[in-house]
Amino acid sequence: MTTADTATPRTSASPHFAHHAALADPRLLHPGPDAVDRLRALAPAGLAAAVEDPAEPLAVRLAAGGLLALLGDPRVRTGATPATRAVPGGTVHVGLPPRAVRAVVDRWAHVGVERAWIEKETPVEQVVVADYWICSYPVTNAEYRHFLADTGRPDRPTTWYLGAYPYDRANHPVAGVRPEDADAYAAWLSERTGHPWRLPGEPEWEYAAKGPQGLEFPWGDTFDPDAANTRETGVHTTTPVGAFPAGRSPFGVFDMGGNVEEFVADDYRPYRGGSFVADDLTGTDGSAVMDGSAVTEEAPAAYRVARGGSFSRFGDLARTRRRHGAFPSPLYPVGFRLATGTRPSS
Repeated sequence: MTTADTATPRTSASPHFAHHAALADPRLLHPGPDAVDRLRALAPAGLAAAVEDPAEPLAVRLAAGGLLALLGDPRVRTGATPATRAVPGGTVHVGLPPRAVRAVVDRWAHVGVERAWIEKETPVEQVVVADYWICSYPVTNAEYRHFLADTGRPDRPTTWYLGAYPYDRANHPVAGVRPEDADAYAAWLSERTGHPWRLPGEPEWEYAAKGPQGLEFPWGDTFDPDAANTRETGVHTTTPVGAFPAGRSPFGVFDMGGNVEEFVADDYRPYRGGSFVADDLTGTDGSAVMDGSAVTEEAPAAYRVARGGSFSRFGDLARTRRRHGAFPSPLYPVGFRLATGTRPSS
């Protein structure tokens, strides 16, 4: 019997795997008439500023983003060089000390977090990274549609109902793609712009999210449902990129906690000195895993790591050190953002 077979009864009773959240409260999502009138008077640049203004209520930020999806969002650069933030290289540390696992599990026990999930973060690993630039936002539906139209690639994101482009969510992050789709997008944009783009490596993603302070979340060390679009926030669907400005990382990167999970360039492997964790995810993909440096043919394969959590998952997945993957379920809407090791021209 496989790991996935044995996991079914357990996961079906866990809050972490519940498909339906509570219905969203309209009062959270709909701005009042005065706010609507104010937004109507704004040009796209003003609406973009409102989306990322922490002084605006969430409903106003979402409404501004909704208008931009229809009018055209100046922050979304289809087929062109995306906005980036510089991250200086050096020796960085990723991962979690083994002694901290118990505290994390206890803190998130109410949503069904299990010890094995957090043990994947151990032990701390020292990594040397070069200077890099990471995109300010995840890739959006509008950008991904341009890629599909330009290349003729037939596969559509699974979150696009009946394969139709969600024009009213043009500036929401694309989700429901495979790692190979994300890699293909990076190769296409590299050819189109003449600049080398790629997915960030796992250490690069984590460092861009937690900064030199080693934060627990991109915004600090305490979970805040107002700083990220997770299940606790109450929106229960994707939101325009940048609509949670309080959640910006120390390097000024948006949406590194919540909204949609993000593939990185690396498959899951244990950190140096750690052990391979064969949890539910390893039971869903392939035919071999690494156990330290060894490969066994009867165990399932390592999967592409995803980071950051999403609107459909609890806040534990928004932790900067959390290592995850694309479990085959509607609960895992995974997208991606790009990075580059060469300074972008604009």
